[in-house]
Amino acid sequence: MKAVVYEGPRQVSVEDVPDARIERPTDVLIRVTTTNICGSDLHMYEGRTDFEKGRILGHENLGEVVEVGEAVDHVRVGDIVVVPFNISCGFCANCEKGLTAFCLTTNPEPGMAGAAYGFADMGPYPGGQAEFLRVPYGDFNCLVLPEDAKEKQTDYVMLADIWPTGWHATQLACVQAGESVVIYGAGPVGLMAAYSATLKSAAKVMIVDRHPDRLAKAEEIGAIPIDDSKVSPVDQVMELTNGLGADRGCECVGYQAHDPEGHEHPNMTLNNLVKSVKFTGTMGVVGVFVPSDPGSPDDLYKQGEIAFDYGMFWFKGQTIGNGQCNVKNYNRALCSLIHEGKAKPSWVVSHELNLDDAPTGYEHFDHRDFGWTKVVMHPGKLN
Repeated sequence: MKAVVYEGPRQVSVEDVPDARIERPTDVLIRVTTTNICGSDLHMYEGRTDFEKGRILGHENLGEVVEVGEAVDHVRVGDIVVVPFNISCGFCANCEKGLTAFCLTTNPEPGMAGAAYGFADMGPYPGGQAEFLRVPYGDFNCLVLPEDAKEKQTDYVMLADIWPTGWHATQLACVQAGESVVIYGAGPVGLMAAYSATLKSAAKVMIVDRHPDRLAKAEEIGAIPIDDSKVSPVDQVMELTNGLGADRGCECVGYQAHDPEGHEHPNMTLNNLVKSVKFTGTMGVVGVFVPSDPGSPDDLYKQGEIAFDYGMFWFKGQTIGNGQCNVKNYNRALCSLIHEGKAKPSWVVSHELNLDDAPTGYEHFDHRDFGWTKVVMHPGKLN
């Protein structure tokens, strides 16, 4: 099968690799029809992780079931399914509590919890930027989609990661109707957080970035764009909230946050949240942070540590929630919003490419080239 293979920093290629196949009775095999390039893929693409050369990328996947293992009861050949980026068993202590991002059985690395497709340090599983994908524990991990899956696949594929993750950011931040929310980062996840806050009837949604195309996307759903290359985002949020600060805040950037001059500061967005969220406010952090980053220009963060304004955080009585999204907590409900016409997350999609165009898609998305807000690839077509 064809697959997008990591060759080294800023280098991917589409290669012929051994076909994905059923390996255990609980597996499902899907023919991938839609797969996304995620901002999290860029950490590996840029060589900032220990992702091994030769591995297949891709953790946002949708496709048609072509084969099921003997122990699969619910999923059927011909079903169209979207697959959470979390690979979870469904029966461990964490999965039973809904903490599927921290499954205790699917990552063989000692002392680690949580697994994902084509992702550094999250198990040996190949990604889905390929023609076929093996889905472990298929009954648990496949969400069978409604009859409109074919025509809405660019909406439904967002259920694999970015929309549930954006929703998770607002859940961690405890966003309620009528509140003000500030979101740092207008990449795909930040845009999905803004979308989620809007769907939850937040009264004011502010989003901080400096890329005009991304800020324009945010404006399409009524969010207030804040360009941090032109104004202090903290000052702007305070002005827009009568000096009080936002009720809630979301961090959707992660450890490679840059200032407008291009200098990397892994603590920048976290400390800006502390400053721009009100006393007793709540924050959700879904931007990726890693245990260590030897390639960081910040000496502290080489060891996975950051200079966090904990004194002000404590003084303001704020609360912070963080971590990867437990996709299964949200994907069925969000699927219903798509099916019933209440939501259309594909509004973030800027480019739909063939799988062979993956190197071009990665290059443009990594460069933040104008207009490249979300890239979707199609290894094949639904029947």
